[in-house]
Amino acid sequence: MAALVKTITNIKSGWMALIAILSSAVVLGGALAFQYIGGLHPCVLCMYQRWAYVTATGFAVLAWTLRKNPAVAKITLGASSLSFFAGAAIAGFHVGVEKRWWEGTSECQGGALDLSASVEDLTSQLMDQPIVRCDVVPWDLFGISMAGYNIIISLVLALVCLWTIKTSKEV
Repeated sequence: MAALVKTITNIKSGWMALIAILSSAVVLGGALAFQYIGGLHPCVLCMYQRWAYVTATGFAVLAWTLRKNPAVAKITLGASSLSFFAGAAIAGFHVGVEKRWWEGTSECQGGALDLSASVEDLTSQLMDQPIVRCDVVPWDLFGISMAGYNIIISLVLALVCLWTIKTSKEV
């Protein structure tokens, strides 16, 4: 077990970067499955959480690509960790909106409309897009919403990336 941990935390092996990439892909794939298979359309805060994963993945890809240069790989893996922390913060804000502890952004009431359009075009815009509010929980498990689970997943990934950076002996 110790050998496995040592391999994963070795920046030059690139395993932690691959774990970050694959974990992000699984989370994003799950979100897309909920959307396209389950019919649960995302609100704007859900979309922001997805962008945090996309950003973390981009930095993790850089960390993996640059793994032979440990100093640069640590910096990019650190940036990936910061992206995961940002995703956790967005998810935390989203949970607060869901619990009605505070109001969401102005975008949380539905998509923006082109008010310069004709009445027919406005009607078409309204009918073609689902209105997804940020304060409505469309799905939960054990009383925890998807945003709540996203906090947990994002924090775990952020802390594991930081732990890898801290314990890696390469400089």
